Amino acid sequence: AAAAAAAAGEDAEEEINEEDLLAQCHEAYEAGKYSPTLIDLQDIDENITLLIDPEEDDYQYEISKQQHLGQHEAGVPATDLDRQCLVEAQRSEVEEGETSFNVQVQLDPKTYLWQDKYRPRKPRFFNRVHTGYEWNKYNQTHYDTDNPPPKIVQGYKFNIFYPDLIDKKETPRFFLDKHVKGSDFEILRFHAGPPYEDIAFKIVKRDWDYSHQHGFRCQYNQGIFQLWFRFKRYRYRR
Repeated sequence: AAAAAAAAGEDAEEEINEEDLLAQCHEAYEAGKYSPTLIDLQDIDENITLLIDPEEDDYQYEISKQQHLGQHEAGVPATDLDRQCLVEAQRSEVEEGETSFNVQVQLDPKTYLWQDKYRPRKPRFFNRVHTGYEWNKYNQTHYDTDNPPPKIVQGYKFNIFYPDLIDKKETPRFFLDKHVKGSDFEILRFHAGPPYEDIAFKIVKRDWDYSHQHGFRCQYNQGIFQLWFRFKRYRYRR
């Protein structure tokens, strides 16, 4: 009899605990509808680790895409290839009179047919502008080394990085838009293909010197499109 009474007491305790648990769950549901409470970003503890890091998310996205395409190069994601190309270009020798030239021109928004499949992005780049004195007859007459003439732009070096180009057979191209307000500048635009968007720069409008002996270069090799050129020099005539 005592054992039966004890068993009945345990059953009653279990029933009470289950009822209390259900009541607590119901109260919690009514209080918050199982929705997270909105908090201010300033109230978040700095030591809290985010569940999804944006850079890590991009990193994993690039690896997954390369594995899907079967074009993953030696286990190095495209983002690291971009950084590697940029570092190598920055370490290249700087000639006298050269400075960095990395100011972009904003292009009109454009819709790409492949943007639903691949994430569009601007390519990385490392450019230089070459400036110097133009010692033509006029400047030789009116200036000297102690009072030099104003420096002018004598050429450019463009290095555009496309290590993650989907179509490896596609060769990047450049276009000149001469229809710019004012006659002193023009727009130099670079186009490659998915997943890269077009990129453009405003340059001085002068005739190019296409002689390789004077430094002209237009080539695409190992994911880097290089366009180097100097401007023609004209003799001063009275």
